[in-house]
Amino acid sequence: MEARMSSVELLLDEAAEARVRDEWHALADAGLSSLARHDAPSNRPHITLLARPGLPARLPLARLPLPLPLVLGEPMLLGVGERRVLARAIVASAALLALQSAVVEAAGPADDVVHFRAGRWVPHVTLARRLRLADVPTALALLGEPIDARAVGMRHWDPASGTLTPLGG
Repeated sequence: MEARMSSVELLLDEAAEARVRDEWHALADAGLSSLARHDAPSNRPHITLLARPGLPARLPLARLPLPLPLVLGEPMLLGVGERRVLARAIVASAALLALQSAVVEAAGPADDVVHFRAGRWVPHVTLARRLRLADVPTALALLGEPIDARAVGMRHWDPASGTLTPLGG
C-alpha cells in the first residue's frame, strides 16, 4: 500500500481565500469539477510547499517571512491525459522560492517527488482536480482576473491522522 503524503502548506489571507472559494463555487455551479465539492475541514485554498510520506509536523524553521505578498496569476493545467488539474499559477517571487527551499531543507534529505525538488517546484493554488479537457474553455471563462494576496500562515497536514498543525509563530 502506498504511503499517504503529509504536506506543509502556505495559507492565504481571508480576502484571497474568499476569491478562490468563489471560483470553486462558480465551477461547481456550472457542473464542472471543483474543490467546492470537497467538504473536509482540511479543504482550504493553499500552496503546497512540500509533500512526502512521514513528513514531521514540527520542522526546525527560522522565523517565517509572513505576511508574504503573492499574486495568484493566470490559470494553468497540470498533469497529462484526458483529465487535468486546473490551478492558478503563483508568481514565484524570490521570497516565496526561499521559503519553499527553507521548508525542504528543514525537512531534511529524502527522495522527494520530482516537482518539489530544487528548481522544479511549480507554486499553484488548485481550483479543480480531474477536469475534463473538453470542459477547459468553459472553466476558463468562469475565472476572474489575477488575485493579489498575502500568505498569512503555514500548516502541516497529515491525512493519515486527519491532523492539521499550525506552523511558525
